[in-house]
Amino acid sequence: MTVTYQLTHPEKGLIRYTDKKRHLWVASLILPLLALSGIAGYFALNKAEYLLLAPLFFIYGIVPLLDSVFGADENNPPEELVPQLEADRYYRILTWLTVPMHFVVLLALAWFVGTQPLSAWAIVAVALTAGIYSGLGINTAHELGHKKPVFERILARVVLAVSTYGHFCVEHNRGHHRDVATPEDPASSRMGESIYKFMLREIPGAFRRGWNEEKRRLARLNKSAWSADNEILQSYALSALLQGGLIVLFGWIMVPFLLIHNFWAWFQLTSANYIEHYGLLRQRKENGRYEHCQPHHSWNANYIFSNILLFHLERHSDHHANPTRRYQSLRNFDDIPELPNGYFGMFLIAYVPWLWYRVMDKRVLALPHIDGDLGKVNIDPAKRTRIVARYGAGEVSHG
Repeated sequence: MTVTYQLTHPEKGLIRYTDKKRHLWVASLILPLLALSGIAGYFALNKAEYLLLAPLFFIYGIVPLLDSVFGADENNPPEELVPQLEADRYYRILTWLTVPMHFVVLLALAWFVGTQPLSAWAIVAVALTAGIYSGLGINTAHELGHKKPVFERILARVVLAVSTYGHFCVEHNRGHHRDVATPEDPASSRMGESIYKFMLREIPGAFRRGWNEEKRRLARLNKSAWSADNEILQSYALSALLQGGLIVLFGWIMVPFLLIHNFWAWFQLTSANYIEHYGLLRQRKENGRYEHCQPHHSWNANYIFSNILLFHLERHSDHHANPTRRYQSLRNFDDIPELPNGYFGMFLIAYVPWLWYRVMDKRVLALPHIDGDLGKVNIDPAKRTRIVARYGAGEVSHG
């Protein structure tokens, strides 16, 4: 049923808003189940292993294409009606229901690998599929982990157990949002830095920062880092129970399956982090602190299809400027960094570094707040000389 929010404003009169994507958001709940489409095809067509590639083809082939076909949605809800929109439990219930879907998918794919006579490449394909869709679970945790209700933050830790990335919410909320778009942030990529080099900095850096942040929080409460109150360890304990149970149930074939699954789930987050802040830099103020994070410190995308699948993650500019906003009320802004495709299309480009640089470096320098000034760009120190030689000296300090 269509829902229209409205109020009478003392100056603007009657204000009305209908979320035209309201029912489309259900796709975020259904998406994890698409990981099982390969299994369905396998059994339907006489155990044809090539059909196990279908979920991978959908994510990396069909989704970017549909982003191009359906285009962008730049519509914003009226600010006066945002409190009503955010109070609508329909939107948050969808995120809650998505959590068990990620467990269902991993269990189903693990059962399939553990019980079917698959070739090695087919096992890898299923493991990568599991990793992609568990990576989407990190996105679910991202939405839930920013919210104030304790129940939602607990759900975030629970769903992170699927991908064994239990430190994410601590690291992301207390570290990444503080340091984003600065050289100090391991989760903000630098101009000239390939995604593979970024991965080697981001994954261990995020773990260290998350652990240190939680250790400091517990120290303020006079508790040990190894306390049962450690939110990271709580999620890891559930991971150990889940993945250890799969090994017990289905044997040692689960070890390579889960290793590939875990890595590829982490790499999905790495891929998102890489494209979200590439080359963007907050400037230092006279007091030595960085300026407050603004919408132009994140790359944004308004593509309808992938945003529906990702709880509006791609409206990243508003998320970083206003991290507690719920997904349905995130806004588009004028004159902010815009990606030329949705996230999954940009992932493919990022996996080919020379192509990524060709597509993105000139976009970085053309941004209105940068206007060719390399001093306003977060540059990989190892590539600074080459980048300056190619694009001009400008101001090359970090401000």
